[in-house]
Amino acid sequence: MWFMYASLAAVSFGLRGILYQWTSQRRTDRNVLLFGVYLSGALISFAVNLFVNQAWTYGVWLGVPMGLFSFIANASMYKGYSVGRASLIALFTGLPPVVVATLAYFLWGEALGIVQLAGFCIVILGLLVIRYSHDLKLGQLQGIQWGLLTMLFFGFTDLSSKQATLSAANTLPLLTVMYGTGTILFACMYLLSRRKVPAETGQKIVASETASVSTNDRETGYGSDAQARISRHSDEDKGLPGSEDDLRTHPATGGTDNPASPEWSMKRTVLWGMTVGITNLAGMLFIIPAFRGGVTGIVSAISAMSVVLVLLYAQFYLKENISRREACGMLLALAGILVVRLAS
Repeated sequence: MWFMYASLAAVSFGLRGILYQWTSQRRTDRNVLLFGVYLSGALISFAVNLFVNQAWTYGVWLGVPMGLFSFIANASMYKGYSVGRASLIALFTGLPPVVVATLAYFLWGEALGIVQLAGFCIVILGLLVIRYSHDLKLGQLQGIQWGLLTMLFFGFTDLSSKQATLSAANTLPLLTVMYGTGTILFACMYLLSRRKVPAETGQKIVASETASVSTNDRETGYGSDAQARISRHSDEDKGLPGSEDDLRTHPATGGTDNPASPEWSMKRTVLWGMTVGITNLAGMLFIIPAFRGGVTGIVSAISAMSVVLVLLYAQFYLKENISRREACGMLLALAGILVVRLAS
């Protein structure tokens, strides 16, 4: 039964990845969107538990680190999709099982059998082969830092989820705490970003006033000092939201890739985020019972097959051609899953 749950989790997370990538190319506030994603999970989990009435044990508070790790992982993944290649980020979202299997061995002594280990290695090899020939080049690694953070913290999320099952935490209260934590974190991120806007606007005003004063300074012999001040302010402005540099490197905020795209309202962004959140919640509802019955590293590896859905989306919608090597990698990963299934 755990294998079926893990497979359904992979499908749910794959749909989530597709929706994240699609949304990242629209002019939305990332923090507002992910606030909606987590709010949806918290509200649905809490509402359903009112009828199911699962007990709130001490173990459910492991939802706090789950929410923190998931917050970092999802924020990193979304940022990666907006500034990097969808295929590269998708690759890293498939690699958390390496982190999970390694740490599970040291934390709980979970060792894979010979056949299981062989299947696990085939899956990981397939995931690495998928984009090796295309993305692992210096000129095509945009967003790799976000991919690495995504890999690590999705791995930590899986590990904390497993620990919650070992602590006999009930699923719905656990997810309520987890998503409630994420909701609060993204709300804080949004408020912090709003506080930065007036300060950044003030920097632009100071730079403008300095430039105006510099005209008089040059006439009185103080031109070089004024020009130095103008230069410092100009360098700061290049990284501000809405600047030419920001628009070029962050198309999701309204860059040159989608200049005609209207900015989404807060209401529309939250509602769409809550819709995307349904796929995220579904994935967690499937993967937690899978962790209860299966080996942590194997369950994580199966759920990582969500990468296949995202790559197919990149092929047919984003028109990123899948090479023979990439197709071979996908077949290897699927073959590895089959070996794991036969060995379990």
